[in-house]
Amino acid sequence: MISSFEERVLELGIDLPVPPASVANYVATYRAGTLLVVSGQLCMDSSANLVARGRVEEDITIEEAVRAARTCGINVLAQVRSALGSLDQVKQIVRLGGFIAASPDFREHARIMNGASDLMVEVFGEQGRHTRSTVGVASLPFQASVEVEAIIEIV
Repeated sequence: MISSFEERVLELGIDLPVPPASVANYVATYRAGTLLVVSGQLCMDSSANLVARGRVEEDITIEEAVRAARTCGINVLAQVRSALGSLDQVKQIVRLGGFIAASPDFREHARIMNGASDLMVEVFGEQGRHTRSTVGVASLPFQASVEVEAIIEIV
């Protein structure tokens, strides 16, 4: 049995990167009482390279976008660990917000966002089940395909 969320991440073989510094006039995380708000995280790998660039089904496949959403989720977790010192401070993933770069007629936003949502449940079990919004957008910073933000209840 896994005794902590930190151990669960290791068991799943997930390597949480050192989170990047904010690139504009905002903070990556903000603690408000028992809530931690995580700014939107792009689909960047540990070398700060985008894993998916452009619009879904125009420049990348749906499967690539699902993996990009998972990468965004990993970056959310990295920000949480950086802010709190440990994922074991997480009580509940409250909400994820997802932004998917796609054409106006694209309809598979929820499927893509499952990449991040499924990750939260893999790591946190029932405490990873959350509310969610998923929005299609014309473009994202640096031409990223996916961006994910979070609100997390902490102990």
